Amino acid sequence: MNFLVNLDVDDLERGIDFYVQAFGLEVGRRFGNDGVELIGGPAPIYLLAKTSGSPAYAAGGITPGAQRHYTRHWTPVHLDVVVEDIDAAVERALAVGAIQEQPIVTDNWGKLALMADPFGHGFCFVQFLNRGYDEIAN
Repeated sequence: MNFLVNLDVDDLERGIDFYVQAFGLEVGRRFGNDGVELIGGPAPIYLLAKTSGSPAYAAGGITPGAQRHYTRHWTPVHLDVVVEDIDAAVERALAVGAIQEQPIVTDNWGKLALMADPFGHGFCFVQFLNRGYDEIAN
């Protein structure tokens, strides 16, 4: 089994620029004017061009009539990006448009930075310390 990550963006070229520069990814395949594959991480990220205000899903759903927007929004799914140097990763992402939502927090298992991309999607940088999650696992 493999996982693919799909992210909606309202500006495909701006999305490419952000994810390439913030995470060191590379453009793989392009799918016309509406999509691009970014490679170089553990799973490919597919950026999908979807205009702001377009229907968030085809029909029905929990919130009928919901529309896409690219202001900061909450979702129960987000990316955690494991890095060797969290300070450098945060600095690099901020330089290309990310928002740092809280100061970096350090625990015995590692460091955590809560972030958002320019499209309102939340993500975290994680830098493991000591034995990583094994520090808190049962």
